[in-house]
Amino acid sequence: MRLAFTLEYDGTNFSGFQRQTNAITIQEQIENAIKKVEGSDISINYSGRTDAGVHALSQVFDFETDILRDHKNWIDGINSNLPKTISVKKVFEVPIDFNSRFSAKERKYSYVIYNSKNKPLFFDRFSHWVTNKLDIDIMINQLQMFKGEHDFTSFKSSSCNSKNPIKTISNVDIQKINNFIIITISANAFLQNMVRIMVGTLIDIAKKENNFSISEIIMKKDRSFAGKTSPSRGLFFLGPTYSDNLRIDSLESSIFDRLKA
Repeated sequence: MRLAFTLEYDGTNFSGFQRQTNAITIQEQIENAIKKVEGSDISINYSGRTDAGVHALSQVFDFETDILRDHKNWIDGINSNLPKTISVKKVFEVPIDFNSRFSAKERKYSYVIYNSKNKPLFFDRFSHWVTNKLDIDIMINQLQMFKGEHDFTSFKSSSCNSKNPIKTISNVDIQKINNFIIITISANAFLQNMVRIMVGTLIDIAKKENNFSISEIIMKKDRSFAGKTSPSRGLFFLGPTYSDNLRIDSLESSIFDRLKA
């Protein structure tokens, strides 16, 4: 039997999702919690390898088990052994060949900017504070240029080891609520730091500190033409999407609704 779970976490105090030898990670915390429930070592698959400081509203992980428990017991058992900054939300029975990463069709991220002269005292862990006035109309116009299939070499980190920089962005969106600007991007896959570099470039263009358009920067295929990498604290993984027949409710629709709540 294979089970898939969705979970959310505050990534502030973790060195990313993927298990590391000398650092505390989300994967390590989850696998240790499962071991206490299952009674044996478990290695999980996961849908997205978020970096240090990045948060998630609907990460997905899966593993195979012979233990029969109802869904509530699985959720309660795992959560009781996790820190308060990580929480399992839902569980689904999936086909034995399901893989959280390789079965995903798309992934969705949101980035939260707090645009104000005043410090976001209660949101500092979850937003990027920008004091310069950002031209939202410029950001809306430039953001649309990311849509479609492109070579995103200009928007990947120097340490990215992906062999294929060509990705397809299916949807982009930007919303403003009070001082918050939320940029949301959906794609079949992302390069390392891609969303954070995209956002940093949009900010530089909106501040008129970069005279190139997004389309021009894409065509350059050169990281030096893009903007600064935005801090990890503002980035949220909203989750992956899977084929309808899997019936996995794994995608958080919007961080905008969380801010309004």
